[in-house]
Amino acid sequence: MKKLSIIVPVYNEEETVELFYSILSKVERLLEVNLELIFVDDGSKDRTLVKIKKLQKSHPEIHYISFSRNFGKEAALYAGLQKASGDFVAVMDVDLQDPPELLPKMMRILQEGDYDAVATRRKNRRGESKVRSVFAHMFYHWINRVSSLELVDGARDFRVMTRKMVDSVLSMPERERFSKGLFNWVGFNTYYISYENRERVAGKTSWSFWGLLKYAIESFVSFSTAPLVFVTSSGIFTCCLAILGAIVVVVRAILFPGSAVFGWPSLVVIILFFSGVQLLSIGIIGRYVAEIYLEVKKRPVYIIREEK
Repeated sequence: MKKLSIIVPVYNEEETVELFYSILSKVERLLEVNLELIFVDDGSKDRTLVKIKKLQKSHPEIHYISFSRNFGKEAALYAGLQKASGDFVAVMDVDLQDPPELLPKMMRILQEGDYDAVATRRKNRRGESKVRSVFAHMFYHWINRVSSLELVDGARDFRVMTRKMVDSVLSMPERERFSKGLFNWVGFNTYYISYENRERVAGKTSWSFWGLLKYAIESFVSFSTAPLVFVTSSGIFTCCLAILGAIVVVVRAILFPGSAVFGWPSLVVIILFFSGVQLLSIGIIGRYVAEIYLEVKKRPVYIIREEK
């Protein structure tokens, strides 16, 4: 019988761990596979790990990895993918925003052999703040325009993949990871299932608006050189403006000798504008340099405190 490994990253989810497993166990008998459930505790500060250990004692299919500190969801996903031994590997959240009842359908589609992955996307963002929804749509629009990726708007991390696809993702050991982009970059045929958005069953999300914004910036840097093209274009544009301004000054001096010089307010505005362009350009270039710096240090993506 085939084996399915389910990777579940958790961070301060003591209220949802047991509830998640109770729902998943009802679906398990419909999967017709041997199940391996891997919780990855991303340095939780509450009793999340205690709850996982309690479940593990009476359910041998449960395994866990506990980090020495919080390394982020991307590190947790990477650790889970490395530990997973199944013929098929699923990734899903513990807060039940990813419906476990979709797993039997996803497995049936995958086992037919026409696809290498079955992923999910939200039909809408009902229950989410308007500001976050607008920025999310903007992110998908621009990442698809400025990179080689074709991310589906509303796509979730929740997906089931074949072993071949998982091994391809693991062949990229980069430190600064954007899993949605990596899943897309390796290729393979992916089938998307749409479903109505669900809110968390308990607890609070650890993702703040600024955390998501930082995550979006990292994804742009990881999969697009468009910001660097913007810097180059800005440099060309400002050089052209400078040449045009020099021509205007020379022509004016020739045609209107003794005319009044430009006022200092306009000069200050021009200096501030070009100073801002320079600082923005340096900041964008610096972000790429920072990515290189983090990669060449070759620090581990995560550190395990204990696992079982």
